[in-house]
Amino acid sequence: MKSLDQNAFAKQNIFGLGAENTAYAQYFIGQSFLNPLTRPEDGIFLGNVTFEPGCRNNWHIHHAQKGGGQILLCTAGEGWYQEAGKGAVSLTPGTVIVIPPEIKHWHGAKRDAWFSHIAIEVPGEGCSNEWCEPVTDEEYAGL
Repeated sequence: MKSLDQNAFAKQNIFGLGAENTAYAQYFIGQSFLNPLTRPEDGIFLGNVTFEPGCRNNWHIHHAQKGGGQILLCTAGEGWYQEAGKGAVSLTPGTVIVIPPEIKHWHGAKRDAWFSHIAIEVPGEGCSNEWCEPVTDEEYAGL
């Protein structure tokens, strides 16, 4: 469901908007919001990430020596996911994306829609995130 109207989107976004994602704002183009659903000390972190229309995160890589990676459970609105060297995948509620470690990728909202997903950090050994360059306006406009 595409929606530029934040109030209509809020009815679909069952896990809630959360607070402005200020801790990671430098790695996003546009405004994002984070609603933590678990705590890292619980052994696995799940967070509902909401993107305003046109918002996307930078290219990034989830590194791990063993295990690791990320899972995206798309819950509301419409967005994009793309791995380096591959075409973008359209995201809608119910889409599940499994991102193995060491895969350079980005995700975010479509230009004309709010978007939310639950980001699950897959437990592993030696896990870290590497933030890379922004998705250019040209790359994004071509979708």
